[in-house]
Amino acid sequence: MRAHTPSPRVCVIGAGPAGLMAAEVLAQHGLPVDVYDAMPSVGRKFLLAGKGGLNLTHSEDSALFLTRYRERSGDLRPHLQAFGAQALRDWAAGLDIETFVGTSGRVFPQDMKAAPLLRAWLHRLRGQGVRFHMRHRWVGGSFDTAPQHLQFETAQGVQTATPAATVLALGGGSWARLGSDGAWVEPLRQHQVKVADLKSSNCGFEVQWSAYFRSRFEGAALKSVALQWIEADGSERYQRGEFIITAHGVEGSLIYAASAALRQAIDQTGRVCAYLDLLPHKTLEAVTQEVRRPKGPRSWSSHLKSRLGLEGVKAALLWEVLDREALQDPVAVAQTIKRLPLTLQRPRPLDEAISSAGGVCFEGLTPELMLQHLPGVFVAGEMLDWEAPTGGYLLTACMATGRAAGAAAARYCQRRSSPDETGTLSGAGCNSS
Repeated sequence: MRAHTPSPRVCVIGAGPAGLMAAEVLAQHGLPVDVYDAMPSVGRKFLLAGKGGLNLTHSEDSALFLTRYRERSGDLRPHLQAFGAQALRDWAAGLDIETFVGTSGRVFPQDMKAAPLLRAWLHRLRGQGVRFHMRHRWVGGSFDTAPQHLQFETAQGVQTATPAATVLALGGGSWARLGSDGAWVEPLRQHQVKVADLKSSNCGFEVQWSAYFRSRFEGAALKSVALQWIEADGSERYQRGEFIITAHGVEGSLIYAASAALRQAIDQTGRVCAYLDLLPHKTLEAVTQEVRRPKGPRSWSSHLKSRLGLEGVKAALLWEVLDREALQDPVAVAQTIKRLPLTLQRPRPLDEAISSAGGVCFEGLTPELMLQHLPGVFVAGEMLDWEAPTGGYLLTACMATGRAAGAAAARYCQRRSSPDETGTLSGAGCNSS
């Protein structure tokens, strides 16, 4: 009788949404899975993202949804078609997490929280036999052997894992304190993996405010405004929303929506000018008519507040960009209200950003997200070279690529399974948690 051949073990490095999804798919294929992460607990950035309400995905049409990934839409299409917004909602329902669509089209759990979903997910994964190794920081090793030899730094010393395949889901370069520190870039480059530099995405931008404006309006919210900017293809975008004035410049959802195009323009020209519509619900003609009305003895501030409801930080922005002479010209004032120039000098540092652009280039991957010259090594999540605005798009693509990489790694192992590829973990004090 032929002896039973144990299934090959698979390493997943990174315990965020992409890594957990890869582990789930691998376990569903009957493979033993070890998940490693440098942090003390699982899904730390995921939990922080859900602090103000976990935005799982977005309900908009799938064709429009796909455009949110800009030039990487084609690379992500097959993965998002296999596991898109509705599939993600169905998956959450399988964990007894019901979801709803908010007024913005964003999708949230009924209780808005991330922790219950993560707890239910981890319970299911442990029930499937997935082992978790926390405080294990990947520090290198060899991918080009069978089995692979990976090294992890732990409190008990360096430990070695010898999996038959590995899924890398180490996150991007933002929020280093939560584990997404981009430390994987150089080790992968040493393996001749092409990695685009990590840059700030969904980030704030620096503006050179006057000392007076900064001292008076830091933290002020600009609501019911619109931003106009130029995309890389030359098309104009005009979007309503809100953002916040900071000591350094601007940040908030409306700025994040434009961040990719603004950052690219700054990379090319050194700075970029976007335009702010302070009263998007009024036409230029209507604004001009109101500004031209006689103001009598009232100040310009009182006149604009009376005729247009323009006050506070919105009015202060006019004084910030118009000189004394221009402020006496009703036409110039009206035009600036509708098209106020906002000169952005640079993105804020990467560690302040919600997410990062750049990462492992798709050109060095197979369609199954395996590194072309490192067979058995798959990449998923934010460490891939794509970016998207907030609104559920980031999490959906992380989950979709994690699912794709996990399924591909399972197929790889099943094709190559043999006794000498079983995979073991060696080293002092290796405990799962």
